[in-house]
Amino acid sequence: QEQLVESGGGLVQAGGSLRLSCAASRSIFSGNPMGWYRQAPGKQRELVASITYSDRADYADSVKGRFTISRDNANNIVYLRMNSLKPEDTAVYYCNSPVDPTRNLVRGSWGQGTQVTVSS
Repeated sequence: QEQLVESGGGLVQAGGSLRLSCAASRSIFSGNPMGWYRQAPGKQRELVASITYSDRADYADSVKGRFTISRDNANNIVYLRMNSLKPEDTAVYYCNSPVDPTRNLVRGSWGQGTQVTVSS
């Protein structure tokens, strides 16, 4: 059964940190790249970080140097460490396996996401 379960969000002050976790089903995770997406109110969902199965990471310019994506291949978990958070990082964060990032095509059904709110 395909499943993506995100956790770790919350309310934090600007400059603070959070670590998000995503438990994925093996069918989505194993051998595939994984990514963290976010969707702010009134905006489209965007890919902010991705990581290949061999740990090559890539980041959107808006989070480069502040966010770190990592994965635990033994337990099918992907993480997003977020430092130096800004109010503009406020969004619902989702994980999934990107198939075509230019068209936001993904491998699994979207989970519930986890809310991140950064206060100024």
